[in-house]
Amino acid sequence: MKMATLLLIITAVLTALIAGLFYAYSCSVVLGLGKLSDVEYLKAMQNINREILNPIFFMSFMGTAILLPVSTFVFRGQQPAFIFLLLASLTYLIGVFGVTTGGNVPMNDILDKFDISGSSAEALKQMRDNFENRWNFLNNIRTAFSVVTIVLVVCACIWNKEV
Repeated sequence: MKMATLLLIITAVLTALIAGLFYAYSCSVVLGLGKLSDVEYLKAMQNINREILNPIFFMSFMGTAILLPVSTFVFRGQQPAFIFLLLASLTYLIGVFGVTTGGNVPMNDILDKFDISGSSAEALKQMRDNFENRWNFLNNIRTAFSVVTIVLVVCACIWNKEV
């Protein structure tokens, strides 16, 4: 097996892991969290947002952001794999990485600084109202883009000349 093919397989696995993470959030985690009271919801999201900042998540999230462009470069001149990887890179960097770092992360940072125990019921409700729907909307965007990304990477795998 060529190193380029191995790189493509690793890229596909990392991309699939991220797509699965965001998909799981969209179809289960946020639905379960939505059933909680304001205090429980905000505490749960604070804890989830703190716990996800770990080496395993960063390896897959940042690894995908790095390996997609690297794979694209490695497969330059190999059509149509190159085109699929180029589209996958753009889709991920804009729709997943960009939405996460430009949308979800700033919201997570605001929530992290929010004093749940020292807030009134009205302040808790307002924080949740300002956070939940927008965060879920952004998560659904990055879920859709991550699914499109993995489809494009799978297409690159299928049309890789070595496979």
